[in-house]
Amino acid sequence: LSMCSKLCYAIGGAPNQVAGSAASFFLQIYLLDIAHITPFHASLVLFIGKASGAVTDPVAGFFISKSRWTKIGRLMPWVLACTPFTIVSYFFMWYLPPFVSGRVAWYLTFHCLFQALTTLFQVPYSALTMFLSTDQKDRDSATAYRMTMEVLGTLIGAALQGQIVASAHVSPHCTVNPSVNTTDSWHDTPSIPDPSDPLSHQVIYMIAAGVIAGVYLLGIVVLFLGVKERDDPYALNSDRAIPFCKGLALTMKHGPYVKLTASFLLISTAVQLEQGNFVLFCTHAAGLRNHFQYLVVTILVSAVVSVPLWQKFLQRFGKKCAACGISWMIPFAVMLVTIPNLILAYFVAFISGLSIAASLLLPWSMLPDVVDNFRLQNPHGKGHETIFYSSYVFFTKMSAGIGLGISAAGLEFTGYKPGICRQSDDVILTLKLLIGAVPAILILLGLFILLFYPITEESRKETKLALEELR
Repeated sequence: LSMCSKLCYAIGGAPNQVAGSAASFFLQIYLLDIAHITPFHASLVLFIGKASGAVTDPVAGFFISKSRWTKIGRLMPWVLACTPFTIVSYFFMWYLPPFVSGRVAWYLTFHCLFQALTTLFQVPYSALTMFLSTDQKDRDSATAYRMTMEVLGTLIGAALQGQIVASAHVSPHCTVNPSVNTTDSWHDTPSIPDPSDPLSHQVIYMIAAGVIAGVYLLGIVVLFLGVKERDDPYALNSDRAIPFCKGLALTMKHGPYVKLTASFLLISTAVQLEQGNFVLFCTHAAGLRNHFQYLVVTILVSAVVSVPLWQKFLQRFGKKCAACGISWMIPFAVMLVTIPNLILAYFVAFISGLSIAASLLLPWSMLPDVVDNFRLQNPHGKGHETIFYSSYVFFTKMSAGIGLGISAAGLEFTGYKPGICRQSDDVILTLKLLIGAVPAILILLGLFILLFYPITEESRKETKLALEELR
């Protein structure tokens, strides 16, 4: 597999991460402080949107598994067809409609559409890994290229969005007059005193959405021109595709897959909680209102740089051993919550980037090994790859949606009020728990489950030899 093919494949996945990163870091604070909807309604938008994307996963897997081979492949047509609609739904997700009463329905509709359409992209794109090459090293290398570009895409999305929209969340009223930051005045001090500001802030968000839409088009063109999808190399002409429901039942009984999914379900929820609440934490709980965009960039630069290093590490010491790096963020996040210091915040951001890179690379690097293991146990079936990938994305999205929904509902319960300089002590405590304690518990539970993951480096080599013989 040529370096050019790996690079084009990797670039194709970056736009989804650019848009997803901007939404993960900024959608919650946009809904609360720009659209001025209540935290409860924001939690509904976040949870139902994620849930709609999760529900689309098995549906996408079902239809894709029944797709016929075309001149450009079986998976590529799905990737190309959903892209224009994804761009439109993303753009309107950041649009402030002129009416007030129906805003919740507006954002719910377009967030659900965006999540569902990104799923229709993500399932065939991620399953495409299995049809690039038959060699495990090639696939691992392509996955490392992909994760490097996806983390870079996450960085670009957060940096573009953060730099463009930062002025919408930095209020001179809060920074110039420190006397408003008292617990006596938190409830009646607006951070946006100028009535014309919401409109100008909306224009800023629309500019950011337009820029990211352009990145989408560029990435998809590179993917289409630079990647050739291969047919299933192990299937005989007499083999028949596994029916979706039967295949789903078989995957749910496959031990390595169940353990891998359960582990990273918890870990990805922890990372989503960190992303979804980090800007709110910096703005309201840590006194870092003027630095949040730079902290986000620090996290993602660290992640981009460390993905190739993690790839080298897992090649030498094994994939399960590399999972220990995910836990590095726990003590530093707890320190940031207890000691909200600016220098410490940048150090925590750097370490968190290392951990996030490991949490992104490992599941997508380990999932092809699980698929190979399943193939060895079920040698005369085909079409199961999309079932594995769609159900994995379903579980991780659903868990992330539940986590984000609960976190936003927690802010509603503790009395979060949009557009004020100083939130109540209960809200600040909730943000600290969502950044420190809750992700730490989820990560530790996920790593504990991963200890029982049965595929080792030795068993990977045995599977590779057996599949070569089969081929």
